[in-house]
Amino acid sequence: MEAGLVIDASVAMSWCFLDESNAYSDIVLDALAEYEAYVPSIWPLEIGNVLLVAERRKRLSEADSTRFLALLKELPIHVEQEPPARMTTEILYLAREYNLSSYDASYLDLAMRKELPIATQDSALLIAARKVKVSVFSK
Repeated sequence: MEAGLVIDASVAMSWCFLDESNAYSDIVLDALAEYEAYVPSIWPLEIGNVLLVAERRKRLSEADSTRFLALLKELPIHVEQEPPARMTTEILYLAREYNLSSYDASYLDLAMRKELPIATQDSALLIAARKVKVSVFSK
């Protein structure tokens, strides 16, 4: 087992928005001083989409998004690439089986494969993680 954790976009994006900041996401961020974080290949697109929507809604400026992305690059977050065949088989199966989006299922799949705890604030993903015996990150 690797010394790390899987972080989903719900946690990472709470670092961006002051009104979404909370104790759990702060604990996860602090843990990155000791742990490596892993994210599925969908993660950069999810992060980019949230930032783009926030810009369009005038919640963030383009400069704010650029600063946040620069900060993320400084963190020990590793994007794990997946072959498309796995995305449309194993990950799609997990999404169906546990009533998740295919995006959320990709985080669950990564945590299962790497035998790592998952850091998420998504209730459906938390329920699914418990069902498949993936530990939820806490410190």
